[in-house]
Amino acid sequence: MNPVSILMLGLAMSTDAFAAALGKGAAMTRPQWPQALRVGLIFGVVESITPVIGWLIGSAASRYIEAWDHWIAFVLLAALGLHMIWKALHETDEDDAEGADHKHGNIVTLALTGLATSIDAMAVGVGLAFVQVPIFVVAGVIGLCTFTMVTLGVMLGRALGSVIGRRAELVGGVILILVGAAILYEHLSGAAG
Repeated sequence: MNPVSILMLGLAMSTDAFAAALGKGAAMTRPQWPQALRVGLIFGVVESITPVIGWLIGSAASRYIEAWDHWIAFVLLAALGLHMIWKALHETDEDDAEGADHKHGNIVTLALTGLATSIDAMAVGVGLAFVQVPIFVVAGVIGLCTFTMVTLGVMLGRALGSVIGRRAELVGGVILILVGAAILYEHLSGAAG
């Protein structure tokens, strides 16, 4: 793989995370750059680890990962999205005041969202096990692209959140579900074609 191919792969692998970050930024109460960088870092680290895991798994598990990666991503993203929607619909003003810090996202929720959007990167890592590539360079580029795209996505989502107001978390949940559905559709339509 040449450097341009590696960069294009990194950008492609970061698009799902970028879309999820838009939703996350919309759901956060006026995120600042430190929060956006933290979310970007968590997503970037997770996204850079998964292709290495996939590469290590190699051919032994490739048919299982490729067969189920889109379903796993869809279920995780849909579950997280539904949880965000439920919280948005059942939240009171008192919950808003008490849970302001929670809206910034705890590490477990962020890591799960990052994992859900990086399942396809794990499958790509499995595929890369069959070609001569510097997997740690590729994983680093994927992680860096994801870090950048997610950080920007959170801040762009902030603008969306200020337009929408208090129910921004509802939009964030819908976006997560749509990202999961897009992953599922892409894989199912590709398998049919």
